[in-house]
Amino acid sequence: MCTNGVNTGQFEQMIEQIDDHIKIERRWSHTLAHRAADGGFALTGEKLHEVQHKLDEVRALLGDAKDALEDDAEAISNVTVSLV
Repeated sequence: MCTNGVNTGQFEQMIEQIDDHIKIERRWSHTLAHRAADGGFALTGEKLHEVQHKLDEVRALLGDAKDALEDDAEAISNVTVSLV
């Protein structure tokens, strides 16, 4: 559905694509954190776990953005057009 020139369905799919990409990066940072820690690189492992937690925050914000998109689309869709 288009609202004010924005295809909200397509917009939501794009947010989901970003989320999918971040999900993969989170998995890699988690794997690398354990490999680093297991290899004796404790500080590197710790930093990679921090990256993992930051990516969790990014994914939560993307979820918030999807919710906001729905709220905005609903609020804007109540516009009435009249012919004069």
